[in-house]
Amino acid sequence: MRSAVLRLAAVAASVVFAAIAAPVLAVDGVSFEIGKNGSYEMARIGAQWQWRQRWLESGGRHVGGYWDLSAGQWRGDVPAGQNDGIADIGFTPTLRWQANDLRGFYIEGGIGAHVLSRTAMGGRRFSTRFQFGDHLGFGYRFGTKAAYDLSYRFQHLSNGGIKKPNDGIDFHQIRLQYWFR
Repeated sequence: MRSAVLRLAAVAASVVFAAIAAPVLAVDGVSFEIGKNGSYEMARIGAQWQWRQRWLESGGRHVGGYWDLSAGQWRGDVPAGQNDGIADIGFTPTLRWQANDLRGFYIEGGIGAHVLSRTAMGGRRFSTRFQFGDHLGFGYRFGTKAAYDLSYRFQHLSNGGIKKPNDGIDFHQIRLQYWFR
């Protein structure tokens, strides 16, 4: 079972790295995030494509956003014999209220789709492998050409009531992004 999770994580990482390398896709940024919920931890890598559209420009700020493709692994401190890991692939459109020069503080939120490798980890049960992932966060973009981006996010994942039980899971996350442009 563990080898299947590792294979899925390797495939997901390969997809993200292939997307980063593909010149047609012109990846704008990459990210790494870690998160925690009690005895459960997660880590993810991602690729981002920034939207060029700006909405509600006023006072040197606007609403913009980006597409976020991610691959991750969750781990749990669970009793022996129970599944202690889940791989996760996600795609999330994210809105961000930010400065026009993209520097400084921002707030963001997104709702996307995630596919899990399993429906159980320890005592936590997910009735479907498909999960919605929504997050709210804030951060600070800085450095030469505003290339560095450090943020906090609160993320909730659940199946949105598609099927019972709908236990869901919440993560507090720290995310570091690097923007190429």
